[in-house]
Amino acid sequence: MLWQESLKSVSILPLHFLLIFKNMIKNFIALIISIIIVHFAYVGYVRPEANKVIETAQLESQSTPREFVVIIKDYEQEICFILMFWGCFMILSNYKTILGTKYIFTLDLIRELEDEENKSAQAKPDVELLIQNIDKKLPKDCLKTPLIQTVRSSLLRYSVTENVQNLSDAIESNLENIAIRYDSENTMIRYLIWAIPSIGFIGTVRGIGQALSLADEALAGDISGMTDSLGVAFNSTFIALLISIFMMFLFHQLQRLQDSQILDTQEYCEKFIINRIR
Repeated sequence: MLWQESLKSVSILPLHFLLIFKNMIKNFIALIISIIIVHFAYVGYVRPEANKVIETAQLESQSTPREFVVIIKDYEQEICFILMFWGCFMILSNYKTILGTKYIFTLDLIRELEDEENKSAQAKPDVELLIQNIDKKLPKDCLKTPLIQTVRSSLLRYSVTENVQNLSDAIESNLENIAIRYDSENTMIRYLIWAIPSIGFIGTVRGIGQALSLADEALAGDISGMTDSLGVAFNSTFIALLISIFMMFLFHQLQRLQDSQILDTQEYCEKFIINRIR
């Protein structure tokens, strides 16, 4: 029986690695699309409009107005927007995955997958048959969900040991693995949330460096170059911090959904598996 459990567990590994590879390709394509869309928006609208506003202000001997296209015109802001759209895609994809599988928690899978004799007799479920029906009758998308993986793995453990305590331990172990997996999948999102304000600070350093290089002109009475450079410094940080706040909000909502899914999985297993088998 042990070797059967090992073979069944190994059979899921190619599916898991295929899912990881598909997510990597999907995220890479999303990054390329974000770069193209944002760059074309900057080249076609943002920078031409910003240059027009700046030239108009210079001809009228006025300071550069604080219009939106002027604030976001620099390269640091462009990179921040690219990372924002990329991060939003990854977060919303996880939203869709979690919310799209919510309906499974309303189903009594053990009851649905049992044979008719067990249903009518209210007998203890045939675990081996349940595992076979999970593999045969459920669609592949359901097999990838944390709930079905937890149910399948815990039933495999019980089929070997026929011990309810081992079944409970298997469920707890799977829930811990789900939490670790979610934490690992969120690593790139956390990195983007950290990188966006860092890129804004790079713009700040660049702008202050340009302003210091124009100190001689400012001492001679022309402070326009220094003020424009300081505008670069503060605008990049301003936009980066706003984007970071927005991304943090989306990310915390994602973490809330993930934690809720883990708790729902635990409650489901206790209600529909442990109580039935015990």
